[in-house]
Amino acid sequence: MAIASSMIEPPNGGKPKILSVRTAARSRLFHIETVELRFANGNVREFERVAGSTDPGAVIIVPLSDSGSLLLVREYAVGLERYELHLPMGLVQPAETTLQAANRELQEETGYAARTVEALHTLALAPGILGYKMDVVLATGLYASSSRGDEPEPLEVVAWPLERLDELPMGGEIADARTLAALFVARQALMRARHTTPA
Repeated sequence: MAIASSMIEPPNGGKPKILSVRTAARSRLFHIETVELRFANGNVREFERVAGSTDPGAVIIVPLSDSGSLLLVREYAVGLERYELHLPMGLVQPAETTLQAANRELQEETGYAARTVEALHTLALAPGILGYKMDVVLATGLYASSSRGDEPEPLEVVAWPLERLDELPMGGEIADARTLAALFVARQALMRARHTTPA
């Protein structure tokens, strides 16, 4: 899925120039940098960002079964202190492609692999402060194939009928913005795949 070039080309004479980068704070999990920028119009501003968040990247999978159901997983989300329904997702390992990572995560979290995986779009989470990117992948032609992952407890797999897709955001079980965004991005591809999938 392409983004119009006018949306990604730098406006008014190019990207800002980085004048300095320094550490603002560091913890076991986060390294926060202060970045001083000079914009093309001469304005100088400081921004904070989380450093080192671009690699290895992450993937979120939209799995569609032959029966026309989406596969979601229910997992404990410590940030919200509740069980949360979301799409399978995880980090891309250094030796993997995005599509290989999608099939691995799918097997680890749902017990299925996909005969066909298709990259749809790349999401950014808070791009003003994070370099974090997540690739949305459509997975079809599912068949039973499990692999052990790093989850502390077995995940519940929930089959959600595609014809009830509109009910998911309002059901109260999904707060994860990545899942909701991926479902929005995949909507057209899901409908196309549904019409070509055997009943």
